Amino acid sequence: MAIIIKKVSSKKELKTFIRFNYELYKGNPYSVPDLYDDMLNTFHPKKNAAFEFCEADYFLAYKDDKVVGRVAAIINHRANETWNKKEVRFGWIDFIDDLEVSKSLLDTVARWGKERGMNMIVGPLGFTDMDAEGMLIEGYDQLSTMSTIYNFPYYPRHMEQLGFEKEADWVEFKLTVPDKLPEKFVRISEIILQKYKLKIKKVTRKEIKTQNYGQKIFDLINEAYAPLYGYSKMTQGQINQYIKMYLPLIDLRMVSLVEDENGELIAAGISMPSLSEALQKAKGKMLPWGWYYLLKALFIKKPKVLDLLLVGVKPEYQSKGVNALLFYDLVPIYQQMGFQYGESNPELELNKKVQSQWSAFESIQHKKRRAYKKML
Repeated sequence: MAIIIKKVSSKKELKTFIRFNYELYKGNPYSVPDLYDDMLNTFHPKKNAAFEFCEADYFLAYKDDKVVGRVAAIINHRANETWNKKEVRFGWIDFIDDLEVSKSLLDTVARWGKERGMNMIVGPLGFTDMDAEGMLIEGYDQLSTMSTIYNFPYYPRHMEQLGFEKEADWVEFKLTVPDKLPEKFVRISEIILQKYKLKIKKVTRKEIKTQNYGQKIFDLINEAYAPLYGYSKMTQGQINQYIKMYLPLIDLRMVSLVEDENGELIAAGISMPSLSEALQKAKGKMLPWGWYYLLKALFIKKPKVLDLLLVGVKPEYQSKGVNALLFYDLVPIYQQMGFQYGESNPELELNKKVQSQWSAFESIQHKKRRAYKKML
Protein backbone atom coordinates (compact mmCIF):
# COMPACT_ATOMS: atom_id res chain seq x y z
CA MET A 1 0.00 0.00 0.00
CA ALA A 2 1.13 3.56 -0.72
CA ILE A 3 2.27 5.83 2.10
CA ILE A 4 -0.11 8.72 2.68
CA ILE A 5 1.22 11.85 4.36
CA LYS A 6 -1.31 14.11 6.06
CA LYS A 7 -0.71 17.50 7.64
CA VAL A 8 -1.97 17.72 11.22
CA SER A 9 -4.95 20.07 11.17
CA SER A 10 -7.09 19.18 14.19
CA LYS A 11 -6.73 18.65 17.95
CA LYS A 12 -7.40 14.95 17.48
CA GLU A 13 -4.63 14.64 14.89
CA LEU A 14 -2.23 16.57 17.12
CA LYS A 15 -2.98 14.15 19.96
CA THR A 16 -2.24 11.27 17.58
CA PHE A 17 1.00 13.00 16.56
CA ILE A 18 2.14 13.39 20.19
CA ARG A 19 1.13 9.91 21.33
CA PHE A 20 2.61 8.06 18.35
CA ASN A 21 6.03 8.14 20.01
CA TYR A 22 4.62 6.56 23.15
CA GLU A 23 2.82 3.86 21.19
CA LEU A 24 5.92 3.05 19.11
CA TYR A 25 8.13 2.71 22.20
CA LYS A 26 5.61 1.20 24.58
CA GLY A 27 7.40 -1.36 26.75
CA ASN A 28 10.87 -0.24 25.69
CA PRO A 29 12.99 -0.09 28.89
CA TYR A 30 15.21 2.77 27.68
CA SER A 31 12.77 5.23 26.11
CA VAL A 32 11.43 8.08 28.28
CA PRO A 33 8.07 9.47 27.12
CA ASP A 34 7.44 13.21 26.87
CA LEU A 35 4.67 14.64 29.02
CA TYR A 36 1.61 15.02 26.81
CA ASP A 37 0.66 18.44 28.24
CA ASP A 38 4.20 19.76 27.71
CA MET A 39 4.10 18.67 24.09
CA LEU A 40 0.70 20.33 23.58
CA ASN A 41 2.23 23.60 24.78
CA THR A 42 5.38 23.10 22.68
CA PHE A 43 3.38 22.73 19.47
CA HIS A 44 0.90 25.54 20.22
CA PRO A 45 1.79 28.88 18.54
CA LYS A 46 0.26 30.89 21.39
CA LYS A 47 1.95 28.93 24.20
CA ASN A 48 5.47 28.46 22.83
CA ALA A 49 7.42 31.72 22.68
CA ALA A 50 9.69 30.24 19.98
CA PHE A 51 6.88 30.94 17.49
CA GLU A 52 7.94 34.60 17.70
CA PHE A 53 10.60 33.64 15.14
CA CYS A 54 9.71 30.09 14.05
CA GLU A 55 7.13 28.57 11.73
CA ALA A 56 6.15 24.93 11.68
CA ASP A 57 3.78 22.26 10.43
CA TYR A 58 3.37 18.67 11.61
CA PHE A 59 2.79 15.58 9.47
CA LEU A 60 1.58 12.02 10.01
CA ALA A 61 2.35 9.04 7.77
CA TYR A 62 -0.35 6.43 7.17
CA LYS A 63 -0.11 2.95 5.69
CA ASP A 64 -3.17 0.69 5.46
CA ASP A 65 -5.07 3.39 7.38
CA LYS A 66 -2.65 3.02 10.30
CA VAL A 67 -0.29 5.70 11.61
CA VAL A 68 3.28 4.56 10.90
CA GLY A 69 5.31 7.77 11.32
CA ARG A 70 5.41 11.43 12.26
CA VAL A 71 7.61 14.48 11.69
CA ALA A 72 7.64 18.22 12.39
CA ALA A 73 8.85 20.67 9.73
CA ILE A 74 10.36 23.80 11.31
CA ILE A 75 12.07 26.96 10.16
CA ASN A 76 13.90 28.90 12.87
CA HIS A 77 14.31 32.25 11.13
CA ARG A 78 16.35 33.67 14.01
CA ALA A 79 18.92 30.85 13.79
CA ASN A 80 19.05 31.11 9.99
CA GLU A 81 19.74 34.84 10.23
CA THR A 82 22.35 34.33 12.97
CA TRP A 83 24.28 31.71 10.98
CA ASN A 84 23.46 33.04 7.49
CA LYS A 85 21.77 29.82 6.42
CA LYS A 86 18.55 28.71 4.72
CA GLU A 87 17.75 25.54 6.63
CA VAL A 88 14.52 23.70 7.25
CA ARG A 89 14.62 21.52 10.35
CA PHE A 90 12.98 18.15 10.84
CA GLY A 91 12.11 17.31 14.43
CA TRP A 92 10.07 14.90 16.50
CA ILE A 93 10.61 12.29 13.82
CA ASP A 94 9.53 8.69 14.45
CA PHE A 95 8.79 5.88 12.04
CA ILE A 96 8.45 2.13 11.77
CA ASP A 97 11.31 0.19 10.15
CA ASP A 98 10.14 0.85 6.60
CA LEU A 99 12.31 2.96 4.30
CA GLU A 100 9.27 4.11 2.32
CA VAL A 101 7.85 5.67 5.47
CA SER A 102 11.00 7.55 6.54
CA LYS A 103 11.60 8.69 2.94
CA SER A 104 8.04 9.99 2.59
CA LEU A 105 8.28 11.93 5.86
CA LEU A 106 11.63 13.53 5.05
CA ASP A 107 10.65 14.26 1.45
CA THR A 108 7.60 16.08 2.81
CA VAL A 109 9.76 18.27 5.05
CA ALA A 110 12.16 18.91 2.15
CA ARG A 111 9.32 20.06 -0.14
CA TRP A 112 7.82 22.18 2.63
CA GLY A 113 11.18 23.86 3.19
CA LYS A 114 11.93 24.34 -0.49
CA GLU A 115 8.56 26.03 -1.01
CA ARG A 116 9.70 28.55 1.64
CA GLY A 117 13.08 29.23 0.05
CA MET A 118 15.25 26.86 2.05
CA ASN A 119 18.20 25.00 0.47
CA MET A 120 19.19 22.54 3.22
CA ILE A 121 17.33 20.08 5.46
CA VAL A 122 18.86 19.35 8.89
CA GLY A 123 17.84 17.45 12.00
CA PRO A 124 16.54 16.11 14.18
CA LEU A 125 16.37 19.56 15.76
CA GLY A 126 13.60 21.28 17.68
CA PHE A 127 12.44 24.87 17.54
CA THR A 128 15.52 25.91 19.56
CA ASP A 129 18.41 24.42 21.53
CA MET A 130 16.10 24.17 24.53
CA ASP A 131 14.31 21.30 22.73
CA ALA A 132 15.67 17.78 22.37
CA GLU A 133 18.01 17.40 19.40
CA GLY A 134 20.23 14.81 17.76
CA MET A 135 19.43 11.24 16.69
CA LEU A 136 20.89 8.56 18.95
CA ILE A 137 23.69 6.65 17.19
CA GLU A 138 25.30 5.00 20.24
CA GLY A 139 23.90 3.97 23.61
CA TYR A 140 20.68 2.17 22.70
CA ASP A 141 20.96 0.13 25.91
CA GLN A 142 21.14 3.21 28.15
CA LEU A 143 18.19 4.86 29.86
CA SER A 144 17.27 8.11 28.13
CA THR A 145 16.62 11.40 29.92
CA MET A 146 13.67 13.79 29.89
CA SER A 147 15.56 16.27 27.70
CA THR A 148 16.96 13.93 25.04
CA ILE A 149 15.73 11.79 22.15
CA TYR A 150 15.64 8.00 22.25
CA ASN A 151 15.31 6.11 18.97
CA PHE A 152 15.70 2.60 17.63
CA PRO A 153 19.03 1.58 16.01
CA TYR A 154 17.43 1.45 12.56
CA TYR A 155 16.85 5.23 12.48
CA PRO A 156 20.43 6.28 11.55
CA ARG A 157 20.58 3.42 9.03
CA HIS A 158 17.58 4.94 7.27
CA MET A 159 19.22 8.37 7.27
CA GLU A 160 22.35 7.05 5.58
CA GLN A 161 20.33 5.06 3.02
CA LEU A 162 18.43 8.25 2.17
CA GLY A 163 21.64 10.16 1.45
CA PHE A 164 21.89 12.21 4.64
CA GLU A 165 25.33 13.12 5.98
CA LYS A 166 26.72 14.08 9.38
CA GLU A 167 26.17 17.71 10.34
CA ALA A 168 27.11 17.65 14.04
CA ASP A 169 27.60 15.10 16.83
CA TRP A 170 26.94 15.35 20.54
CA VAL A 171 28.36 13.11 23.27
CA GLU A 172 26.94 12.34 26.71
CA PHE A 173 28.66 11.17 29.87
CA LYS A 174 27.69 9.15 32.92
CA LEU A 175 29.54 10.54 35.92
CA THR A 176 30.14 8.85 39.26
CA VAL A 177 29.54 11.08 42.28
CA PRO A 178 32.78 10.67 44.27
CA ASP A 179 32.78 9.82 47.96
CA LYS A 180 35.16 12.71 48.43
CA LEU A 181 36.38 15.51 46.20
CA PRO A 182 40.03 15.02 45.19
CA GLU A 183 42.34 17.25 47.27
CA LYS A 184 43.88 18.68 44.09
CA PHE A 185 40.42 19.65 42.81
CA VAL A 186 39.59 21.37 46.12
CA ARG A 187 42.93 23.20 46.20
CA ILE A 188 42.60 24.46 42.61
CA SER A 189 39.02 25.60 43.23
CA GLU A 190 40.05 27.61 46.28
CA ILE A 191 42.94 29.18 44.36
CA ILE A 192 40.54 30.22 41.55
CA LEU A 193 38.15 31.76 44.06
CA GLN A 194 40.93 33.89 45.54
CA LYS A 195 42.77 34.70 42.32
CA TYR A 196 39.73 36.13 40.51
CA LYS A 197 37.95 37.40 43.66
CA LEU A 198 34.93 35.19 43.05
CA LYS A 199 32.24 33.88 45.38
CA ILE A 200 29.80 31.01 45.23
CA LYS A 201 26.20 32.11 45.55
CA LYS A 202 23.31 29.93 46.79
CA VAL A 203 20.16 31.66 45.69
CA THR A 204 16.81 31.67 47.55
CA ARG A 205 13.24 31.77 46.18
CA LYS A 206 12.91 35.32 47.52
CA GLU A 207 16.06 36.43 45.69
CA ILE A 208 14.84 34.91 42.45
CA LYS A 209 11.79 37.17 42.68
CA THR A 210 13.31 40.31 44.20
CA GLN A 211 16.77 40.30 42.57
CA ASN A 212 15.80 38.88 39.17
CA TYR A 213 18.12 35.86 39.31
CA GLY A 214 16.05 33.92 36.80
CA GLN A 215 16.68 36.64 34.22
CA LYS A 216 20.38 36.77 35.13
CA ILE A 217 20.78 33.00 34.64
CA PHE A 218 19.18 32.94 31.18
CA ASP A 219 21.05 36.07 30.08
CA LEU A 220 24.24 34.24 31.03
CA ILE A 221 23.16 31.11 29.10
CA ASN A 222 22.47 33.27 26.04
CA GLU A 223 25.97 34.71 26.22
CA ALA A 224 27.74 31.43 26.98
CA TYR A 225 25.93 29.37 24.33
CA ALA A 226 25.99 31.99 21.53
CA PRO A 227 28.95 30.40 19.63
CA LEU A 228 27.52 26.85 19.76
CA TYR A 229 26.17 25.03 16.71
CA GLY A 230 22.76 26.27 15.58
CA TYR A 231 22.13 28.35 18.69
CA SER A 232 19.71 31.26 18.49
CA LYS A 233 19.57 33.58 21.46
CA MET A 234 16.47 33.24 23.62
CA THR A 235 14.04 36.12 23.34
CA GLN A 236 12.59 37.79 26.41
CA GLY A 237 9.37 35.88 25.77
CA GLN A 238 11.23 32.57 25.89
CA ILE A 239 13.13 33.57 29.03
CA ASN A 240 9.88 34.51 30.77
CA GLN A 241 8.39 31.17 29.70
CA TYR A 242 11.33 29.11 31.02
CA ILE A 243 11.48 31.00 34.33
CA LYS A 244 7.79 30.30 34.88
CA MET A 245 7.98 26.67 33.75
CA TYR A 246 11.17 25.37 35.30
CA LEU A 247 12.43 27.41 38.24
CA PRO A 248 9.54 26.47 40.57
CA LEU A 249 10.45 22.77 40.09
CA ILE A 250 14.16 23.16 40.83
CA ASP A 251 15.55 22.23 44.25
CA LEU A 252 17.73 25.30 44.83
CA ARG A 253 20.32 23.24 46.68
CA MET A 254 21.12 21.77 43.26
CA VAL A 255 21.77 25.20 41.72
CA SER A 256 25.22 26.76 41.96
CA LEU A 257 26.02 30.32 40.91
CA VAL A 258 29.37 32.09 40.79
CA GLU A 259 29.64 35.87 41.02
CA ASP A 260 32.56 38.27 40.66
CA GLU A 261 33.54 40.86 43.24
CA ASN A 262 30.93 43.26 41.84
CA GLY A 263 28.12 40.74 42.20
CA GLU A 264 27.89 40.05 38.46
CA LEU A 265 26.88 36.49 37.57
CA ILE A 266 29.67 34.73 35.67
CA ALA A 267 28.75 31.03 35.97
CA ALA A 268 25.70 28.87 36.64
CA GLY A 269 25.12 25.15 37.10
CA ILE A 270 21.58 23.81 37.31
CA SER A 271 20.81 20.17 38.08
CA MET A 272 17.84 18.15 39.28
CA PRO A 273 16.91 14.57 40.15
CA SER A 274 16.45 12.37 37.09
CA LEU A 275 12.79 12.09 36.13
CA SER A 276 13.38 9.27 33.64
CA GLU A 277 11.86 6.43 35.68
CA ALA A 278 9.06 8.67 36.97
CA LEU A 279 8.10 9.65 33.41
CA GLN A 280 8.11 5.99 32.38
CA LYS A 281 5.74 5.18 35.24
CA ALA A 282 3.58 8.19 34.35
CA LYS A 283 3.39 6.96 30.73
CA GLY A 284 3.62 10.54 29.55
CA LYS A 285 0.50 11.70 31.42
CA MET A 286 -0.05 13.72 34.58
CA LEU A 287 -3.36 11.96 35.30
CA PRO A 288 -4.37 9.84 37.04
CA TRP A 289 -1.07 9.19 38.88
CA GLY A 290 1.66 10.76 36.78
CA TRP A 291 1.84 13.82 39.04
CA TYR A 292 2.52 11.55 42.03
CA TYR A 293 5.50 9.80 40.41
CA LEU A 294 7.02 13.13 39.35
CA LEU A 295 6.56 14.85 42.71
CA LYS A 296 7.93 11.80 44.49
CA ALA A 297 11.11 11.87 42.38
CA LEU A 298 11.51 15.63 42.82
CA PHE A 299 10.77 16.08 46.50
CA ILE A 300 10.19 12.84 48.42
CA LYS A 301 12.28 9.82 47.42
CA LYS A 302 14.91 11.03 45.02
CA PRO A 303 16.44 8.59 42.51
CA LYS A 304 20.13 7.70 42.57
CA VAL A 305 20.75 9.59 39.32
CA LEU A 306 20.72 13.34 38.70
CA ASP A 307 20.54 15.29 35.44
CA LEU A 308 22.98 18.13 34.77
CA LEU A 309 20.57 20.40 32.93
CA LEU A 310 22.56 23.56 32.26
CA VAL A 311 26.15 24.61 32.78
CA GLY A 312 27.11 28.04 31.54
CA VAL A 313 30.21 30.20 32.05
CA LYS A 314 30.76 33.76 30.83
CA PRO A 315 33.06 33.57 27.77
CA GLU A 316 35.94 35.53 29.32
CA TYR A 317 36.06 33.05 32.23
CA GLN A 318 35.74 29.82 30.22
CA SER A 319 39.47 29.02 30.20
CA LYS A 320 40.11 29.94 33.82
CA GLY A 321 38.79 26.83 35.59
CA VAL A 322 35.60 28.51 36.79
CA ASN A 323 33.57 25.40 35.85
CA ALA A 324 35.34 23.61 38.71
CA LEU A 325 33.79 25.97 41.24
CA LEU A 326 30.28 24.79 40.33
CA PHE A 327 31.14 21.20 41.22
CA TYR A 328 33.28 22.25 44.19
CA ASP A 329 29.96 23.51 45.55
CA LEU A 330 27.58 20.88 44.15
CA VAL A 331 29.36 17.55 44.69
CA PRO A 332 29.14 17.68 48.52
CA ILE A 333 25.43 18.47 48.14
CA TYR A 334 24.97 15.52 45.76
CA GLN A 335 26.67 13.32 48.36
CA GLN A 336 24.36 14.54 51.14
CA MET A 337 21.31 13.96 48.97
CA GLY A 338 22.33 10.37 48.16
CA PHE A 339 23.02 10.67 44.44
CA GLN A 340 25.41 8.10 42.98
CA TYR A 341 25.57 9.14 39.32
CA GLY A 342 25.07 12.18 37.14
CA GLU A 343 23.95 12.38 33.50
CA SER A 344 25.46 15.16 31.42
CA ASN A 345 23.33 16.86 28.84
CA PRO A 346 24.46 16.38 25.20
CA GLU A 347 27.71 18.24 24.57
CA LEU A 348 29.02 19.01 21.11
CA GLU A 349 31.71 16.50 20.18
CA LEU A 350 34.16 19.31 19.34
CA ASN A 351 33.49 21.27 22.54
CA LYS A 352 36.56 20.06 24.43
CA LYS A 353 36.29 22.93 26.93
CA VAL A 354 33.06 21.49 28.31
CA GLN A 355 34.23 17.89 28.22
CA SER A 356 37.44 18.73 30.09
CA GLN A 357 35.39 19.64 33.18
CA TRP A 358 34.71 15.91 33.74
CA SER A 359 38.41 15.00 33.91
CA ALA A 360 38.40 15.19 37.71
CA PHE A 361 35.61 12.61 37.96
CA GLU A 362 35.18 8.98 37.07
CA SER A 363 33.17 9.15 33.87
CA ILE A 364 32.25 7.19 30.77
CA GLN A 365 30.94 8.41 27.44
CA HIS A 366 27.86 6.20 27.12
CA LYS A 367 25.77 7.92 24.43
CA LYS A 368 26.30 9.73 21.16
CA ARG A 369 23.84 11.47 18.87
CA ARG A 370 23.92 13.12 15.48
CA ALA A 371 22.26 15.86 13.44
CA TYR A 372 22.07 15.01 9.73
CA LYS A 373 21.97 17.28 6.69
CA LYS A 374 21.11 17.08 3.01
CA MET A 375 21.03 19.68 0.26
CA LEU A 376 17.63 20.36 -1.29
